[in-house]
Amino acid sequence: MFNRHISSRLLEALADSPVVFLHGARQTGKSTLVQHITSTKHPARYLTFDDAAVLAAATADPAGFLAGIDGPVALDEVQRVPELFLAIKADVDRNRRPGRYLLTGSANVLMLPKLSESLAGRMEILPLWPLSQGEITDHREGFIDALFAGKTIRVGKTPKAHTDLVDRILCGGYPEAQRRKSSGRRRAWFNSYISAILQRDIRDLANVEGLSAMPRLLTLLASRVGALLNQAEVSRSLGIPQTTLKRYMALLEATFLVQLLPAWSGNLGKRLVRSPKLYLNDTGLASALVGQTDKSALRQSQLLGPLAESFIVMELRKQTTWSRTEPSLFHFRTLGGREVDLVLESPSGDVVGIEVKVSATVRADDFKGLHALAEDAGKKFRRGVVLYQGQESVPFGKNLQAVPIDALWRT
Repeated sequence: MFNRHISSRLLEALADSPVVFLHGARQTGKSTLVQHITSTKHPARYLTFDDAAVLAAATADPAGFLAGIDGPVALDEVQRVPELFLAIKADVDRNRRPGRYLLTGSANVLMLPKLSESLAGRMEILPLWPLSQGEITDHREGFIDALFAGKTIRVGKTPKAHTDLVDRILCGGYPEAQRRKSSGRRRAWFNSYISAILQRDIRDLANVEGLSAMPRLLTLLASRVGALLNQAEVSRSLGIPQTTLKRYMALLEATFLVQLLPAWSGNLGKRLVRSPKLYLNDTGLASALVGQTDKSALRQSQLLGPLAESFIVMELRKQTTWSRTEPSLFHFRTLGGREVDLVLESPSGDVVGIEVKVSATVRADDFKGLHALAEDAGKKFRRGVVLYQGQESVPFGKNLQAVPIDALWRT
């Protein structure tokens, strides 16, 4: 079993919240983590709604189902019984003891208003993403906190057992994909995974007609990771109405497959009208969808840059779930075309910019976007970093530094 870094935050939430909801894409390890927690750190009965009998009992009489459970309980895949949320609300209002309900779901509860509203103020929500690189190697990453602390980022010599960036991109972070040693076996797993998501989770969330368009949509989106989302152009490419596309996109976001990175601006109003950038939740999945599973071919492919950017964005999104800083993630683009791949903004408004380069060298020109971000952010700008495939951390001026990509999981 992989050691999940969010475990400490999950236990903290159970210590003072009556309901804790752990959500994330299917097969990210939610059930494994919850069963470990409830058998070791937070004793509770574990029930899953993947069990037909448990599902039938909860659906038939939600209040009676809960009344028959003594003590804390972990309920797995709870989005399959939406009627249960009102019964949990009523039970919690009678007894607000912390840690009573640990819920998991493969749907984003924040995008299901009826579910989230019913437990507002009673429930803490935590995301579980596919494995981070540090979780794979059992090393807790502190890259984000080091950035905001102003520390110079340094990494030691690359270990002998080093896995290169392309390998990491192709493997992704799903635990089951990690266990498969060949690219062919990983590809087979990803294909089965997509079929299961489309045939089960999305059907659970909505009665979608024309599901045959969903695999084509996912493949198209995978080929455009790291690009600005243009829904009108995607609609034309697939030959589906924009209203249908928006519905499909909402479902893909709700099941965590698609991630949108909003635009950052010093003017809060402008953030709402600028286009987001598009990513999938896992580069192994994205690579399989576009048929890019060979290391040699990917090194020569134009998709390497966008997939590397997507890989780093998702690694940092994972790290935000245990970072003390807890920043929000954005991208930055000026009207003149200067851009920064990733902007991290702390709750107090401090800003860090990160640019991604797949080359082994860095030039002063690679910092142009970060200079523009620094000018826009003013005193809130803390530092700018260019991540690259070299081995040395190199200063490029005040608060600007080139840093090896593997500092992400070795800091």
